Amino acid sequence: MFYAHLRGEESMIAIGSDHAGFGLKAEISKYLERKGIEFKDFGTFTEDSTDYPDYGEAVGKAVASGECEKGILICGTGVGIGIAANKVRGVRCAVCSECYSAEMARLHNNANVIAIGERVVGPGLALKIVETFLSTEFEGGRHARRVSKIMAIEDRQH
Repeated sequence: MFYAHLRGEESMIAIGSDHAGFGLKAEISKYLERKGIEFKDFGTFTEDSTDYPDYGEAVGKAVASGECEKGILICGTGVGIGIAANKVRGVRCAVCSECYSAEMARLHNNANVIAIGERVVGPGLALKIVETFLSTEFEGGRHARRVSKIMAIEDRQH
């Protein structure tokens, strides 16, 4: 029921990981399939060593362009891939290791990408974090002004 807003092409979820997040990405992908949530996998597709910025950028671009509504990124800690995603104009990526941060990232910051660390969070908790992130709507109101100020920082950088 709370995933009804995630149905259809316009609500595609982008997912990506480096080699350190490959296993958890597979678990999250299975979860999305079970829930009937459409997603596009931006890789990696093997456990061979790779560079997390490539996947942070790819998922970030898919979300910023509107190709995908939200993004999910996984690396060893979530930190590096999240930093890379946040370099893409229009991305608000939050690294979350528990559900409260995922909820607040959506409610107050209108985060459109989440980053999780496979070496930090087990699969059971990771799925609850993803569920929280996907099912929580932006609260707006006074928070909209603050998100606008965050986005204005990008404008001043270009």
